[in-house]
Amino acid sequence: MVFGLFQRRAASTPSATERVYGLIVAQARAPYFYRELGVPDTVMGRYEMIVLHAFLYFHRLKAVEPAAKEAAQEVFDLMFAEMDSALREIGVGDLTVPKRIKSMAGVFYARAAAYEAALKSADDAQLIGALAAGPFEGADAAGARQLARYLRSAVDALAIQSVPALVQSGPIFPQAEASS
Repeated sequence: MVFGLFQRRAASTPSATERVYGLIVAQARAPYFYRELGVPDTVMGRYEMIVLHAFLYFHRLKAVEPAAKEAAQEVFDLMFAEMDSALREIGVGDLTVPKRIKSMAGVFYARAAAYEAALKSADDAQLIGALAAGPFEGADAAGARQLARYLRSAVDALAIQSVPALVQSGPIFPQAEASS
């Protein structure tokens, strides 16, 4: 037992939660959002795009069987654990990290509420306004209109994916370029 302590371990297969979160982050980092739509390629711009894609995933799983709610909570917890690690890596002090995480969680909940309300109302102007205030950092961005189209197409694409597939394999987001 002790002899195995210092041996190299084979890289473990990512869990379903890690796979899902990895797909969310990969889609959020698609260069198209930054180069073509004008989302600021900043720490906050990237965080806003992770929030947007996490929202899409959570929106799809909302109000379904408890196993999906549990999976969504695990992805949410991992997302903020990763944010905690990222803040520490960029040099944010140990005493400041919890305050920043609390602030980031507040941003997440505010954006999720704004996106949810805009989707329920089917008002494109409301959705464009929510996106302009979020990923575009308050600027009247022309890209917000294209991002609104992408968000609606992503909602539709995720709606036809089965919940077990979403939980185990992760979301298949539409290509951002295709929704422009």
